[in-house]
Amino acid sequence: MIPDWLPAWCLEQLSSEPGKVLFELHQMSTVIGLRLADGREVVVKARADDGRATSCVAAQHRLAESGFPCARPLTPAVRAGSLAVHAEEFRPGGEVLRGDSPYVAVRYAEVFARSMALLADFVVAPPRPSPRWSRWDHTDSGLWPAIDFLDERDQGAVPAHVIDTAERVRRRLLAAGMPCVLGHADYEAQNLRWHGDEVWAVHDWDSLAWQPEAALVGAASAAFANVGQPTLAPIESSEAFMATYQDVRERVFTAPELEVAWAASLWTAAYNARWEALHGQAPLSGEAVRVQAGERLRRAAA
Repeated sequence: MIPDWLPAWCLEQLSSEPGKVLFELHQMSTVIGLRLADGREVVVKARADDGRATSCVAAQHRLAESGFPCARPLTPAVRAGSLAVHAEEFRPGGEVLRGDSPYVAVRYAEVFARSMALLADFVVAPPRPSPRWSRWDHTDSGLWPAIDFLDERDQGAVPAHVIDTAERVRRRLLAAGMPCVLGHADYEAQNLRWHGDEVWAVHDWDSLAWQPEAALVGAASAAFANVGQPTLAPIESSEAFMATYQDVRERVFTAPELEVAWAASLWTAAYNARWEALHGQAPLSGEAVRVQAGERLRRAAA
């Protein structure tokens, strides 16, 4: 099904109307693969316009132009009613690199470090607010960022150990006082594709965040292996990810930066554990937080 606004948008922005729908995905955004009437194959992405899209698309364009393996945007983010819409190259193919071993962590960390190095000097309006799972710096009244469809559910379902972990982690992150940078905040296996040992495509640049570098690295070190329902990578794999990142960037995190990285490695897992509990899902993240929180909190000085 082609949305009513899409034919005119494609004609205006891409000089051709949709010919055939190749695929559709509906999650936080709507993603539609199209073969245009002129034969080109493109991907159109539309999401509620929360003010983030312009910066995210500009950063993705910068990465693509620098040779980083991601789809090149074909348009800027353009308003279509209440939506922010852009088109990008269709970059199909590749396989998911599965596993959560330290070896796999190193592979993912190398790619993450490349992206961070390319974004480091790119000046763009910060894409705020950060995605809800990395929004520990929110100014809402409670522990979690205010999200109506989650807040209206029975909060008593959330395990006490998840709440305690999130509270301790958030205090440590808010006390960090470190400068913020751009970085991918949904760095999961399901968002990357590989050809053998070579990364082919990194997707989902809508999920850029503006947070301290060490926090972004820590979050990625915990989430890199996620395919499907998320959980938490083993501690030794997060450790390998952080070490490889520092090696590739040729910089050594300070002791406070390492603490922030370990703290951030737990925040998204705690957010996911809350989601599981509120939706009655199997407690994959909840159990991982229960098992790993003690050591990760110790390393975070939280």
